[in-house]
Amino acid sequence: MKPALPLLALTVAVALASCGGTGDPPGGGGTDVCAQTVSAGAALPASVTAASVLPTTVPAPDWTAPHVPGRVLVLNTDGTLGAQSLGLLSTVRTQRVTEGLTLALTPAGETDRAFAGRLAAAGARVQPDFLYRSLATPDDPGYPGNGGVDLGFTNVSQTYLTRIRASGAWDVLGACGKTPGGALTAVLDTGADGGHRDLQGRLLGGRSFVSGESSATVDLLGHGTASVGLIGAATNNGVGLAGVTWSGRNLLPVKVLGADGGSTSAIAQGINYAVAQGAKVINLSLGTPGNPGDKALETALNNAARTAVLVAAAGNTPGVGGYQGVYYPASNPNVIAVGAVGASDRTLACYSERPTASQTRPLDLVAPGGAASGFCPGATRDQDLLVLSPGSAYGLSAGTSDAAPLVSGVAALVRAANPDLTAPQTRALLVGSANASGGLPLLDAQAAVSAALR
Repeated sequence: MKPALPLLALTVAVALASCGGTGDPPGGGGTDVCAQTVSAGAALPASVTAASVLPTTVPAPDWTAPHVPGRVLVLNTDGTLGAQSLGLLSTVRTQRVTEGLTLALTPAGETDRAFAGRLAAAGARVQPDFLYRSLATPDDPGYPGNGGVDLGFTNVSQTYLTRIRASGAWDVLGACGKTPGGALTAVLDTGADGGHRDLQGRLLGGRSFVSGESSATVDLLGHGTASVGLIGAATNNGVGLAGVTWSGRNLLPVKVLGADGGSTSAIAQGINYAVAQGAKVINLSLGTPGNPGDKALETALNNAARTAVLVAAAGNTPGVGGYQGVYYPASNPNVIAVGAVGASDRTLACYSERPTASQTRPLDLVAPGGAASGFCPGATRDQDLLVLSPGSAYGLSAGTSDAAPLVSGVAALVRAANPDLTAPQTRALLVGSANASGGLPLLDAQAAVSAALR
């Protein structure tokens, strides 16, 4: 049969083969987004056990830790303070913060710790007004607001992270005491550049199923490096890009594509290998038009879908001959089919495959895939996606295979945040939490992570 090919990139600054919002804040309405129970509104199988609130132990206040100077917090959980404490507080400026918590301004000429000592001696429970820094503002230059990455001909930032509300998802995880790490994610592609400075500490050794190419951490084409980087470029390291998942050696490169594409045998072996290694998410930025009747690959996909979330690019229209429908394996119903939006979240990119009269498989999700300058009318180069390139370089790319890794990254966040979710539950949760306000099922990282933790 015809080998499955990586879908060609439409806009590149380096040679890449490629298959290429807004919303309510987390926890709205008083819901505890850290409870880690699947909510009834998520339309998921009810197989996740509700987590109870566990008792905690709080150490004595550390007055050397960062805190807001010039004030202290007075805790009063029973609603009353002794006369001595009230008398002391009546001499200073105070402000009610919440029920049972009062902010008191430290008198001039006195340290916060000394003032707290006097309050404690009067019978009050006191602590500093500690400072917390957001976990969702990485220092990577590519993260929006950090100056961008200079490619020589243009300066580009990762605006796609803002569009999928990645920082909102990171904030939700941080508020629950979790890091924005991902579950083990296999990327079936052209390999990944193991020496890239923005992938240090992220890659496992992986395996190659391409004849003549023995290492999965050598990428001769660059497409796999771009896909892996979108999921997990090392974040908050002061270098290059921020990945959807921040840290951890949890990215498994599986080389199934060479210069001539990838065969059924290579891809099926790659899927089975990924499952055997415990992959919770499998990214497939590859495909072929229509379903060629590939029973071997279908069997591998269906078996893998029991334990892993499968994400595949929907395909790119190669020319002006009309759309061909969602490519295979994205058209498999156990796979999340990902289309691409370009400069606008309300319109599919001109290259993105979509349902047709003869091939009606819908897109499960869409995500930014680049505007494809030089291909789509009105698109400019700075509207394409900033990605990793081999040799510790960076470039621009566009295609549905750039959109798919963003979905895989969020799937990895969800499965790491709530390991009790099954693969089918995670798939349903990702699709069910999409932001459909613009008419398309746009990936919403914040909504997905929040739903996983409810």
